[in-house]
This record gives sequence, structure tokens and C-alpha cells, in this order.
Amino acid sequence: MSLEKVLYTAHAKTTGGREGQSASSDGHLTVKLSTPKELGGAGGEGTNPEQLFASGYAACFIGAMKFVGGRDKIAVPADTSIETSVGIGPVPTGFAIQVEHKISLPGLDRATAEKLVAAAHIVCPYSNATRGNIDVTLTIV
Repeated sequence: MSLEKVLYTAHAKTTGGREGQSASSDGHLTVKLSTPKELGGAGGEGTNPEQLFASGYAACFIGAMKFVGGRDKIAVPADTSIETSVGIGPVPTGFAIQVEHKISLPGLDRATAEKLVAAAHIVCPYSNATRGNIDVTLTIV
């Protein structure tokens, strides 16, 4: 899928892989990276690609829900939150990830929440990027 028009482009430079660092070109993001013990690393200080992906996907998905809410006249609760889990493990060709979103929409009735989440999953760029490539589970809590 190619974009009709690029609205924004993020730039970051990463060195050292899972034991390095990454920084955005505007200086707003600088993170130390480390490999979790579960993947053979020392753990300790630093984040990892799976944590960054979980944070980015959740933030983007909330943005998609707000977009859909505005379009479809659904009031998205101000205290909406998503707890996202990103699992990594082996597949025949190397490694892959899976995602679970536990979506909290306090005060929104179940039917409206389901409609909102389904529509956001169609709109969200992360959902579009991963659709058909990884397992994504959406759970309304």
C-alpha cells in the first residue's frame, strides 16, 4: 500500500542494535537499548524494541479511536487506556512478534466500544502495517 500523501516523517538513528542507543533527529527521544534476560541479554537499564513497539502501537491505536470517534460522533472517554503486550519468539524463518491490546474505555457501553475498536483497527497505521503479518488480539476490558 503506497501513501497518497506523506503528512509527517519521523527520523531516528540507532546504533549498536539491542545493546545500543536510539535517538530521534529532533532530540525529543533518546533511549538506551538493552536485551532482556529472556532473550539472552543482561537485562538491566534500557528499553527494547518490543517495549517501544508496544508503546507506539497503543498510542497510535488511541489516536485512531479518537479519529473514528470524531468522525462517527462517539465520545471517546478521556481516561481511555490500552495495556499492550508484545511477545517475541521463534518461527521457522527466524523470529516474529504477536500483539495483545487490552483496551479500557470507561463508561462506554459494550456495543459502542466494540464498534469503535473495530473501526479504529481499520484506520490505525500500525494495524494496517501488521494486518496479515502477525497475530493481533483486541480485548475490551
